[in-house]
Amino acid sequence: MEKLITANGVDLCTETFGDPADTPMLLIGNTMLTWPDALCERLAALRRFVVRYDLRGTGHSAAAAPETPSYTLRDLVADAAALLDALGLERAHVVGAGPGGWIAQLLALDHPARVATLTLIGTRPTAPGPADADLPDHAPELMEHFMSGLHVDWTDRASIVEFQLENARRMGGAGFDEDEARAHIERVHDRTRPVDDHGASHRVDQMAVQFAAMDCGPRWRERLPEITAPTLVIHGEDDPFFPIGNAEALAAEIPEAELLPLPGTGSELPSRTWSTVVPALLRHTS
Repeated sequence: MEKLITANGVDLCTETFGDPADTPMLLIGNTMLTWPDALCERLAALRRFVVRYDLRGTGHSAAAAPETPSYTLRDLVADAAALLDALGLERAHVVGAGPGGWIAQLLALDHPARVATLTLIGTRPTAPGPADADLPDHAPELMEHFMSGLHVDWTDRASIVEFQLENARRMGGAGFDEDEARAHIERVHDRTRPVDDHGASHRVDQMAVQFAAMDCGPRWRERLPEITAPTLVIHGEDDPFFPIGNAEALAAEIPEAELLPLPGTGSELPSRTWSTVVPALLRHTS
C-alpha cells in the first residue's frame, strides 16, 4: 500500500514489499512505477524488503513545478538518504535505474555508510547535457524523433500513449514487447496527479524531463573511484539512449565493479530479462 512519508522536509509517496526484517533494497527510478509490481513481489518473495518511491515532483509525491524544478539533483540524493532514516533503515542495497542511477551514484559517494551495495541499471556517469568526448551520446535518430514530438497532445490520454509507445519501440531492443510497454505507459498515465498544467506532469512522469531543467552540478564522474560499495552495472546492449559504452565506463571507473550486459535489450528492463536480472541482484545483495 502506498504511503506518504516525510523525508528531508518533503512528502515522498513510498511503497514497500516484503518483511521489514529481510534484507533492505531501495529502488530509485523516476516514479515508483519504474519498478513493476511483479518485479518487486518477486524480490520480496526471495527475502528482500523492497522499497520503491516517487521522486519529489513525480507520481504522488510532493508537487513541484514539473518542468522548472526549484530543487537540485543533490536534493534528490538527500531525499533518498532521509527516506532511509524515516524507514528506520541504517543502510540498504541501492538500485538505481536511468536518472535514478545518478541519484544512486551520488548516494554511494556522499553517504557511503548508507549503501551496502550499489546496482546501476541503464544509466551513465554524467548528468544531462552533451556526453563526455569518450562516451557515446544518445542516438541522433532517437533525439530527432523526440524533438519532432510536438504533435503529441499531452492533455489527451490516447495521444500520450501512442507517442510513448513509439518512444518505447525506438528505445527497446530486438525483443520489444508492445503489449507490456503499452500496459506500463497506461498505468503511469493513469497514476499521474490529475492537475491542469497542460500535460507537464505527464511529461515528467513519462519522460523524466525535469532532469534536463534541473541543477545537476557539480560533476561526479571523476569521483567514481571513491565508491566503496560493491557495484553491479546492468545495461541493455541495444540501448540507444545511453549506449552501452556508458555502462562500460561505469564498470571500468568504479573499483571492482561487475558489468552484466543484457543482449537484445534497449533502455527498458522488460520482464523477459528478469530471469537474468533477479538472480544477479540476489547474488549481489547476499
